[in-house]
Amino acid sequence: MTEPLDPIMLSALEHWSYCPRQCALIHLEQSFADNIHTARGNAVHAQVDIPGYEVRPAVRVERALPLFCERLGLIGKADVVEFLPDGTAYPVEYKHGPRRQRGHDDLQLAAQALCLEEMTGKPVPSGAIYHASSHRRREVAITDELREQVAATAEQIRQMLQAGQLPPPVNDKRCQSCSLIDLCQPAMFSRDKQIRELRAGLFLVDD
Repeated sequence: MTEPLDPIMLSALEHWSYCPRQCALIHLEQSFADNIHTARGNAVHAQVDIPGYEVRPAVRVERALPLFCERLGLIGKADVVEFLPDGTAYPVEYKHGPRRQRGHDDLQLAAQALCLEEMTGKPVPSGAIYHASSHRRREVAITDELREQVAATAEQIRQMLQAGQLPPPVNDKRCQSCSLIDLCQPAMFSRDKQIRELRAGLFLVDD
């Protein structure tokens, strides 16, 4: 009998896709801090964080729906899931700000789709990202590539958690909008690495 996998939060996949070190700080070290971006995100999610449902013409809408996928060891919740009359689920993930060309949002949505497929026994071919600033949806096809990426990312996160080690900092433009920049200190750790490399180079001898 196969041992059940230790559960990984759906949000961890988005965090890992954005920055593995950010994911480790949150899900390994349980560290978090707010900034203007997280505050805006919390304000947007306040609309859908209260569990409930409503019935609209030809669709049932579930808010804050708990999700799980035993096959990949994933747990979490969906902001909104719209159920069509035949039972097909259509997840909708809420994001603050305008439309963004970032794959980590799509990855989190795809993970929700895989959970819903296991829970309902029906294919989930697509979902949507709702961008609060523009009040528009961006439909996302749940492709084979995204499905494979979800499985690979979940495995990478699980290995990181089991190893119990923080990945190195990226120290690039992503850091400026990250609420964990003071905890991460990417510039300092990157500078230490450069100093070590320079010091090691002082003792290299050419043949």
